[in-house]
Amino acid sequence: MILNIPGLYTKQMGIVVGSAIVGLLVGLTGAGGGALMTPMLILLFNVKPAAAISSDLVAAVVMRPVGAAVHLRKGTVNLRLVGWMTLGSVPAAFVGAWLLREIHSGADVERALGAALLAGAAAMVFRLLLDKRSGVARTGEVRRVTIRPLPTVLIGVVGGLIVGMTSVGSGSLMIVLLLFTYPLLSAGQLVGTDLTQAVPLTAAAALGALAFGHVEFGVTASIVIGSVPAVLIGSLLSSRAPDRLIRPVITLVIFASGLKYVGVGTTALGWIVLVVLLCAGGYWLVRRAGARAGP
Repeated sequence: MILNIPGLYTKQMGIVVGSAIVGLLVGLTGAGGGALMTPMLILLFNVKPAAAISSDLVAAVVMRPVGAAVHLRKGTVNLRLVGWMTLGSVPAAFVGAWLLREIHSGADVERALGAALLAGAAAMVFRLLLDKRSGVARTGEVRRVTIRPLPTVLIGVVGGLIVGMTSVGSGSLMIVLLLFTYPLLSAGQLVGTDLTQAVPLTAAAALGALAFGHVEFGVTASIVIGSVPAVLIGSLLSSRAPDRLIRPVITLVIFASGLKYVGVGTTALGWIVLVVLLCAGGYWLVRRAGARAGP
């Protein structure tokens, strides 16, 4: 057997660069980790779906604590909220990792991943629309929020199960569910708490992946090398992050990846993304014109 050393090196370096971009977005917004990393590994670097999910989860055990440590130091984490979410998410993550092993078809894994991505994109859009319609300012402080234990544990259960199966959800799904449950908190206020609760969640999912999954340690190492410095930088800059610009981009990428995994062809996917961009651009122009015409 002859190894293609140059090709292997190029692939590993590509994963390092791609992981750095994703890590920066995770540090800035708390979203997009598994939802961007796993599709990148599968679509760009031809990593098998189960191996991409498992390798991403193991790498996240190193990446997530870096961002969480920054936010803990800044005081932007509610540890009681983290505790209630962890109560539901850790056992559910083991169940999700076991279910991933039981799904023997790669096509089934991709469809499950696609469904999770589409649910995350829809939730992000829906939450944005509700916020705009309510007109209520999200001025609450995450450290002083009144905890709702049962809904928070249920968020952990749902998120843990999906993370264990697909590596998606600790940011793109769970932070949206938190925004529904705690309507006075902004997304920016929840970034630190979301990153911190993802530490025990991804640790549990990673243990499940090691026990039941197919981890490729070379892929994991490349993800760690690229993402850890980037997530540190992103976390340090998160208070200045242009949330209104970054989140729509992440949402579009998650949406497009989800469509790809549920079986939408490349040509159809291109047209759908183009239509979405045109509609979003038209909506922005109408709102801008309305704001200029206002009092």
